[in-house]
Amino acid sequence: MRCLAAIPVFNESRYLAGILNTVRGQISDVLVIDDGSTDDTPRVLAATPGIHVIRHGANQGYGQSLIDAFGFAAAQRYDWVITLDCDEQHEPGWIPCFIAEARRDDADVISGSRYLEHLAGNSRPPADRRRINCVITEILNSVLGLSLTDSFCGYKAHRVEAMRRLRLSVPGYAFPLQFWTQAARTGLRIREIPVPLIYNDPSRHFGETLNDPDVRLRHYLDVLSESLAEAGMPGTVADPQRGGQRCA
Repeated sequence: MRCLAAIPVFNESRYLAGILNTVRGQISDVLVIDDGSTDDTPRVLAATPGIHVIRHGANQGYGQSLIDAFGFAAAQRYDWVITLDCDEQHEPGWIPCFIAEARRDDADVISGSRYLEHLAGNSRPPADRRRINCVITEILNSVLGLSLTDSFCGYKAHRVEAMRRLRLSVPGYAFPLQFWTQAARTGLRIREIPVPLIYNDPSRHFGETLNDPDVRLRHYLDVLSESLAEAGMPGTVADPQRGGQRCA
């Protein structure tokens, strides 16, 4: 079973060398998607031998980085791609857990959940992020018939062949809304495993208007409605900010 670790980065030079060193202690094949970084990230990557790199000339978004990782993994004939962030929120020491779960061969998506179990040393998440995660997770479970506890954790193992069946196109932070919709529509087998809840830097932001939690939630609801329509799954998405229904 060939496994690839894929790490999207954007201006993460202060974390990158340490994360790469730790990840490479857990898995031999590593891909970094540099999403148009303007700091020292390109220099750090150039000084790190033995890794694969995709470089975006300009920032294209978190979702596009994952889409490119899936494409690379398919082209290079990997069986699984494990995605994790580079901001120290995802502990690389859990990579063997994802590989072990993948070897069970009973799932297509193995999704980390920071809320499935309370693990020793867990952080307290920023209130707005926890609230939005709860709202979106509840809506996804209701509309798609899923049983998620954490819809926004980027620490996942993806069966590459299953990813080839999806038609993903959302480039930004709303990517999970399209991902979960298509995964459910395609009938992918989904399991969650517990991972640590780590927020070392709660001041990290989404950029531009999405830093406003209400704007961010409305954007997620819009993308979910569009994704449901694209997948031929018409329904309604409750908008808790407006107290009404949004048709998909």
